[in-house]
Amino acid sequence: MTYCVAIKLDSGMLFASDSRTNAGVDHIATFSKMRIFEKRDERMFVILSSGNLAVTQGVMNILDRHKHLEADKESIWNVGSLFDVATLVGDALRDIQRRDGPYLAQSNIDYNATLLLGGQVKGEEPRLFNIYAQGNFIEALSDTIYFQVGESKYGKPILDRVLSSATPYQEAAKCALISFDSTIRSNISVGLPIDLAWYPRDSLRMGMQKRIGEGDAYFSMIRQSWGGGMRKLFAELPNPDWLS
Repeated sequence: MTYCVAIKLDSGMLFASDSRTNAGVDHIATFSKMRIFEKRDERMFVILSSGNLAVTQGVMNILDRHKHLEADKESIWNVGSLFDVATLVGDALRDIQRRDGPYLAQSNIDYNATLLLGGQVKGEEPRLFNIYAQGNFIEALSDTIYFQVGESKYGKPILDRVLSSATPYQEAAKCALISFDSTIRSNISVGLPIDLAWYPRDSLRMGMQKRIGEGDAYFSMIRQSWGGGMRKLFAELPNPDWLS
């Protein structure tokens, strides 16, 4: 399993994903779930992936081939909007599932995959899409500023309580890391390292990338301070008087 989150802010977009994959307790490995596609000053977008690793890697290979398509063929590098990019990504997902799905199903192997696509194409606003296993998708609008895929339930409460579109990106990054810490504590299938990326609005180039692994000083501080702060606040809350 995995956990990924993409957040759309007024100032840009924040992306975070864990790197753990497993096919049982004896088959745990590290694979990045984040891919960055960048054509500076023209388009920049990030894809986060959750689900069957072979399927998601197959999708990325199809998208990589778009670099070599003839100029008159539609590709992620020449379509006019991020909506069109999402359509091509959904098509690639369907292609892999159409090819491999029946064989995986015969062995009772889950071949579903879900993708988050976010970024900006020159001439339009930054956009964020959640691409489902069937290849269709929805877009984050004003009422929804983030999407999660994978083991989302443990890290969702902090995002709902803290985030708004006006949240400064530094605070959004802090919130995302707390969300990951909560998920890692509650689910063994999610683990470090965490890939983090920040895209500043209208820059059309990646602003910051960081991989957070074991021993990272800031993440360790977040873990200790957040856990200690929650225990302190819990102890300060009054007990229910109707249990006296």
